[in-house]
Amino acid sequence: MIRPASRHDVPVLVELVRELATYERASEEVEIDEISLERALFGPEPSAFALVATSGDSVIGMAIYYRSFSTWTGRPGIYLEDLYVRPAHRGLGVGKALLTCLAQRALEDGCRRLEWSVLDWNKPAIAFYESIGAVATDDWTRYRLSGSVLRDFAGGQDAGE
Repeated sequence: MIRPASRHDVPVLVELVRELATYERASEEVEIDEISLERALFGPEPSAFALVATSGDSVIGMAIYYRSFSTWTGRPGIYLEDLYVRPAHRGLGVGKALLTCLAQRALEDGCRRLEWSVLDWNKPAIAFYESIGAVATDDWTRYRLSGSVLRDFAGGQDAGE
């Protein structure tokens, strides 16, 4: 079953984010905690949204996403930040069900795009995404400013602290 996440799901969502980070060989980069995720998902101005996949009373997968906007289409989009299914439940269609629900939500909301990134070494994920018809956009290179580089570029200011 796929449903929108609730406040009750926040602890397990943080746990799933940490599991995903371990799988992606980046566990040392995770800073999220329950307070910050709850604020992002359920605060007065949510900056993210989440769907959860359940089996019985257990959350077995998640999709965390946020709204984007294309100036070219003049329409909103959805950017999928994290898609994760616990290893014991992979290969059963859970990831596809999460993506299908998100695609339906995108269409219902008038979105023109559903986009995400995948690590180039994650061959199982790439094969899955290609199997559902997703197309890699190799003509764009993603850039990032973070941490001290972001602070230095912004003139030494710490945003949100």
